[in-house]
Amino acid sequence: MTKKILIVSSSLRGGSNSEILAHEAEKGAIDAGNDVEFINLKGKEIKFCIGCLSCQKTLKCVQKDDMVDLIGKVQNADAIIFATPIYYYEMSGQLKTFLDRCNPLYPQENKFKDVYLITSAYDSSEKAADRAINGLKGWIECFEQSRFAGALVGGGIDAPKSAANREDLLKKAYELGKNI
Repeated sequence: MTKKILIVSSSLRGGSNSEILAHEAEKGAIDAGNDVEFINLKGKEIKFCIGCLSCQKTLKCVQKDDMVDLIGKVQNADAIIFATPIYYYEMSGQLKTFLDRCNPLYPQENKFKDVYLITSAYDSSEKAADRAINGLKGWIECFEQSRFAGALVGGGIDAPKSAANREDLLKKAYELGKNI
């Protein structure tokens, strides 16, 4: 059964380590026969949520930026992979802002069931991404039909583009995508 998979890369650095791993997951998902869309938040205009909660009644955000289109993509995906670098043991600000702006989805019917996280971090500890994982799990808890389906913690990545040389992580990212 073909799934519609959305991959959201939140690094603002072109060719970032988290994006390299996300592209490997994309290859795996495509090879498994899925319909995959890859979105990079670099260059997207995404304003901060202002907490007005108008979206809870209108099902649309009052702000007019790139999130207007992106929210629909999230809503209609069967599975979502978020990719983020780990900054100060947390997800990137871009990803957090993106998740906050998905607030119009809360009172609606959404297709997405499985949500994954791919991270890259200088710290090689498996715990380096714990706060990011917990933050994403908190977002997922707002959507009854969804579940946290897994994470790839890419630790020990200490230089730009060095994930491309980490066969172990590239393989895990590919398998993550292939097994969605």
